[in-house]
Amino acid sequence: MANATLSASEESRHESRRPRTSDWRLFLRIVPYARPYGRSLLFSAFLLIPLSVASAVQPVLIGQAISLLRNEPTTYGLLRDVGLSNGLILLSVLLSVTVVFRFGLQSIQGYQVAKVGQQITTDIRNDLFRHVLSLAAQFFDKTPVGRLITRLTSDVESLGDVFATGAIGIVSDLFSIVVVVIAMFALQWDLALLLVLLLVPISALIWYFQLEFRKANYKSRDELSSLNSTLQENLSGIGVVQIFRRERFNSELFRNNNLRYVQAVDRTIFFDSAVSATLEWIGFIAIAGILWLGGSRILNQTLTFGTLSTFILFAQRLFNPLQQLAEKFTSIQSGFTAVERINNLLDQTVDIRDALTTQQLPVGDAAPVGQVVFEDVWFAYKDDDYILKGLNFAIQPGEKVAIVGPTGAGKSSIIRLLCRLYETTQGSITIDGINVKAVSQADLRQYIGVILQDGFLFAGDVQSNISLGESYTLEQIQAIAVQMNIAPFIEALPEGYSTLLRERGTNLSAGQKQLLAFARAAIRNPRILVLDEATANLDVGTEALIQDALERLLVNRTAIIIAHRLSTIRNVDRILVLRHGELVESGSHEELMAQEGVYASLYRLQMMGQAF
Repeated sequence: MANATLSASEESRHESRRPRTSDWRLFLRIVPYARPYGRSLLFSAFLLIPLSVASAVQPVLIGQAISLLRNEPTTYGLLRDVGLSNGLILLSVLLSVTVVFRFGLQSIQGYQVAKVGQQITTDIRNDLFRHVLSLAAQFFDKTPVGRLITRLTSDVESLGDVFATGAIGIVSDLFSIVVVVIAMFALQWDLALLLVLLLVPISALIWYFQLEFRKANYKSRDELSSLNSTLQENLSGIGVVQIFRRERFNSELFRNNNLRYVQAVDRTIFFDSAVSATLEWIGFIAIAGILWLGGSRILNQTLTFGTLSTFILFAQRLFNPLQQLAEKFTSIQSGFTAVERINNLLDQTVDIRDALTTQQLPVGDAAPVGQVVFEDVWFAYKDDDYILKGLNFAIQPGEKVAIVGPTGAGKSSIIRLLCRLYETTQGSITIDGINVKAVSQADLRQYIGVILQDGFLFAGDVQSNISLGESYTLEQIQAIAVQMNIAPFIEALPEGYSTLLRERGTNLSAGQKQLLAFARAAIRNPRILVLDEATANLDVGTEALIQDALERLLVNRTAIIIAHRLSTIRNVDRILVLRHGELVESGSHEELMAQEGVYASLYRLQMMGQAF
């Protein structure tokens, strides 16, 4: 548990050292996801024109109403001609029309953009999940699950906000500001210049706050990933936590992690609030400046009260979208942080890929198949820390071979390399004369059936946990269950093959889960069967039934058995003995006992343990 926490913090520090990608390059990375929805986005962008015009017209209408009431010379001639009462009615109708028109278009645009944002988010999450599943097992050895969950959920949601509330919204706000500025200069250039000049220091200050927010937001997401990793680790290992009374200690670790996350979030809140507060104060200063300059001109009779009122409303129209723009920039900065973290995951190299042209393994029973050859195989999980060293051996078709050795000798690593979950550091592995790297991963793993000691089950029914997405019929599943002598166990479940299993099969015993693992492997009719202490969780009676079924299943099949209980492998054709990643002995049980070597010592130690 401590190792996982350490790896999470190490990855966090590693990410913090990565060079930040420019926002422009990040934006280009997500543009392809928006391309299929180009029409919807263009339609939303087109609505900006009438929306901005309606927003700019409203202050003018209100200013004209005030000028008409005061009979000022800036009143439009049409309004003076129709009279005060009719003019006010006309302005009220026009103002109501613009309000309804604006709100209606805003609703349509908001719905359209939010819908596109969710569609893009879905596409990105699907691609990210597909990419994660294609990564090599070595990647998952060093990456906490909670960190990946954060990328697939929280980060992707933040990225969706870039489209749902950010990108089009920023274009809308910028367009509104441009239209308002043009309208102000057309009406009164000096007052307009005063407001525009205020935008320069505001923009610089907001830009600074946004950069600081970006840094703080990246830090907060790193801390959230670490928090989720700690949570996932403790929930997965709840049995160990409670047995060893680690509740208080782990709670303190979680509290400290949570405190770091809160501190990081507080910093993002500070910079986000600083933007809003700055704009509020600058907005008040702008209105005060308009009142001061406009008021003095009214006293000099060079400006009408209606025009001044229009400019006060224009000031609000100018700073409201600017404030919304800053808020959307905050959302976009969060989105860019998410894009950066998602890119780091998408940029992870898929180390194990199918060759451009693959070869087919032999099928059918016409000729013996299932030969396995390891030739000068070296393998290390970390550089130069070799688990397997110059391994050479051959397993002939139909041969039953056991691999034994002390803990850490490299037994499980052999199986992982054979199934190509990892790549060899040096040397080659062939099956029936074909290098495993030349075979498609789908064909290779169909050809090799693996039964592990801990059979993992997914949430779902028994039938789906045996078929695992393949198109096996219920009749085929029932037939294989009968063949493996486990049909009585399944039929005794509350709903038989339709019995729902909880996550990781927690409503079944370890032995029952193992029985389903046997059926899962057997139904795929593999040519090579790998058993990794597959009967360790079974009681004596059930193990006898399974052994009887295995003897029938292994006819004309190659079997590789990883065994810890040496008494279970006395009848295999050959035993390979590993020590420190090297093959030190090979032969039958009787031959190895006669050699008085590593195997004989291990066997006698186990027999003594059973005697006591």
